[in-house]
Parts: sequence; C-alpha cells; structure tokens
Amino acid sequence: MSHLYISAAQKSSGKTTLSIGLCRAWRDAGLRVQPFKKGPDYIDPLWLTEACSRPCYNLDFHTMGRAEIRDAFAQELDTADFGLIEGNVGLFDSIDPAGSNSNAELAKLLGAPVVLVINCHGMGRGIVPLLLGYQAFDRELNLAGVILNKVGGNRHARNLIAAIEHYTDLPVLGVMHRDDDIEIAERHLGLMPSNEADAAEAWIDRIRGRVAEQVDLSRLLAIAEGAPRPRSPAPSPLILAPAGDPVRIGIARDAAFGFYYPDDLRALAAAGAELVELSPLADRELPSVDALYIGGGFPECRMAELEANRGMREQIADFIARGGPVYAECGGLMYLCEAIGWKGERHEMVGALKAEVRLHARPQGRGYVRLRETSDFPWPGEAVGGAREIPAHEFHHSSVVAPDPDWRYGYDVLRGVGIDGAHDGIVQGHLLACYSHLRDVGGVDWTRRFVDHVRRCLGA
Repeated sequence: MSHLYISAAQKSSGKTTLSIGLCRAWRDAGLRVQPFKKGPDYIDPLWLTEACSRPCYNLDFHTMGRAEIRDAFAQELDTADFGLIEGNVGLFDSIDPAGSNSNAELAKLLGAPVVLVINCHGMGRGIVPLLLGYQAFDRELNLAGVILNKVGGNRHARNLIAAIEHYTDLPVLGVMHRDDDIEIAERHLGLMPSNEADAAEAWIDRIRGRVAEQVDLSRLLAIAEGAPRPRSPAPSPLILAPAGDPVRIGIARDAAFGFYYPDDLRALAAAGAELVELSPLADRELPSVDALYIGGGFPECRMAELEANRGMREQIADFIARGGPVYAECGGLMYLCEAIGWKGERHEMVGALKAEVRLHARPQGRGYVRLRETSDFPWPGEAVGGAREIPAHEFHHSSVVAPDPDWRYGYDVLRGVGIDGAHDGIVQGHLLACYSHLRDVGGVDWTRRFVDHVRRCLGA
C-alpha cells in the first residue's frame, strides 16, 4: 500500500493546502485515499476528511505508543489504495531535544518517504544550504523530494530550481505559485474548520485544480509506491458486544461544535452507544437521549445564534439539573457556562455552570497536557484507581472568569493550564466539563467508561 508523508521546514508553509489538493486530485482519479494527521488536531483533519471522503485519523506520540501508532496506521490503510500523512509544525521540530516525537521520527516509524514543502517567499539561492542541512541532519530519513510553495513568478521558480539542481540531488516535484484564491481563512486556532465554510467543496475543488496543474502527481505516486508495506497490525483483543439496548448519546454537531475524533466515535459505538446528532444552533428541541457529548469548536463565533436558541439552552440546562450525564470539552464547556464575552459583546449560554468565559487575544492554554484523575472523577471503574494519569491536549483562547471556589474537579493538572492552572474537569452532578481534549488511545479507554457511567445513571 502506497504512502507518503507531507512535511515542511516550518509551520504555515502551505502543507495543509497542498495535502487537501493532493487528496482530492487522487480521489477524483479513482484512488481510495486514506488521510492521516500527525499530532492532536481537529481542523486540518476536517478538511482532509472532506477532500478524501474518508475519515482522517490522528497519529500522535503523546497519546499513543509506537506499536499502537503502527497498528492504527496499518489498520486504516488496509482498506485504501494510498495513504497520505500530513505533518505538523516543522519536519524536525519536537518538544524533546532529541526529536523523539518529531515528524521525522514518525515518518521513519511508518517507513514513509517525505516530501518537504518549502515556503519560498523572499527566498533565493539560500534554499540550498537549507535543503543540504535537512538531508545531512538525519541520514536514516527518506527525504524523497521538495515542493516549492508561494513562489513569486516564473523567473523566481527558474532560479530556485537551477540552484537546487546544481547543488543537491533532491527532485523538485512541484512549484506552487502564490495564489490568494486558494488560501483558507485563518482564525485564532488555525484554519477555519471546513464544517463552518459554506463553500468548502468549491474551495477544495479550486485547490485541487491548482495542485494538479503545478505538481507532478505521477512522480509523487511513484515515490509513494516505493514505500515499504506497513506491518500487519497486532490482533485486536476480543471485545464482547455490550448486553442490553444501546444508550442514546446526543452529540452536538454543527458549525459551532465539530471537534471529535472519528476513532473515538467508533469506540463509543462499539461500547454500546447510539450516537444521535443534534444542533445547538438549529434544533429547537433536545432529542430523546440518555446522555450528551458536547465537543469542542468555536461557539464564540456563533454566540449570538446560540443565545437566540433559548429553547435548546433551557432544555440542556434542565437535562443537567435532572442529573443527566454530560461530557463537555472546551467549546462545550464554554457553552454550558452562563455567558461568553468576546470583542465587546456578551451573549448568554446554557448557564449550568455558574461562571462566564471570556476570549483573549493570546492563547490561554495550547499544547500537550497531562492530567491526574482525582477521587471526584465521575466515571469510576477498575481502570480509574484514584490516581490515573491521562495524556491529553488543550487549545483555547478563552478562560473561565472567577471559577466557583466550591467547584469539584475530576483532574489535577500536572502539565498544562486547564481551568485555573492546577485543575480541570468541573464535576457537577453527572456533568464533567473540561478544557482538555481526551483521545481513546494509549489505554485511556474513556469511551467505554463514559458509556458504563451512562448505564449506571440509568440504573441499567
């Protein structure tokens, strides 16, 4: 099975736009393209999912072991013709000075040839020592070629190619000229999510057209076909289907809420959940559900519409007050507070949590976190043990204004910010609301534990 790793010298080099175009071009050519994204991320995977018409899966050293990454990669690639892995940040960037969790290490782990995307704006012959340094830095890495991005014009392109061909043996696989028409709008946490872009399909097709014109797709495919076949995944343990009827979990999905990992949703279903989609923006009534899962997103960008849907806000507040089990992450936490304040405006939200949130210009929490479950953690079971440590991540520009001093928390924060720098996971009845995002990998097993919690609440 062919696969390819798209990386860059630094972030904001254009690798996401290129990856979207490649995925759509190969999908349109009849290939089953399986996208992957390195690290914790929701927004880029939404675009890649849309481009490929297949869910994008995250591969992340912080939350997954090396064997688990290899197995997940092989499993998802097994039903595809081609795998494309989009990196994050720069090729060799890592929070570990030894680079143990870098894109380069992930590419080597997967045996994936790397295509390096270079932002060439303002760059000339100086591209040569950059490329020579990248080649020499890690000889075990299969650096297969380079794509020049944001090139100024034909003369600029000729000068860059001539210098690269004279001094290096790296093939130039494409030249993408500067083009504002294919730039995806950005906001405080990166690209605008595709679930908010009304013209996402047209945008993707426009990107596909530019990429198909300016990148050597056939040569890229040939490089990908030379990648070693992924090792077959280890046999999965036998999982017995849960007894009884499935529990109905309402999941908030619309332009305000859309940050969910597809493998987590799959795990919820395997644990015995029937997922019922609902829109806090558009739906006037809460469907008949046993629990709620309100994930992340950008409620601040839709706060007037969320406020206007008073009926939904009141019904969710009543569901929580009656002891309904709820799990909320980041944007979901914001929605459950009394109000959101941003850019001089204030809009009322659900009000189940007696505090307001405020948006800031700078991130309040961003990156990897490590949590330790407290005795107040609401999903008890044999896996909890009272002091379980959980790897997770957070991305938020908001903060809780004047947290209630009487709040109980499900997590002590060992690394990261959470609610107040020391705690995360507000516990209120059967509600758990936190800034941290969980993944059901690395033995965290949050999906089964949540479903079991719902069953206990129902007395099932």
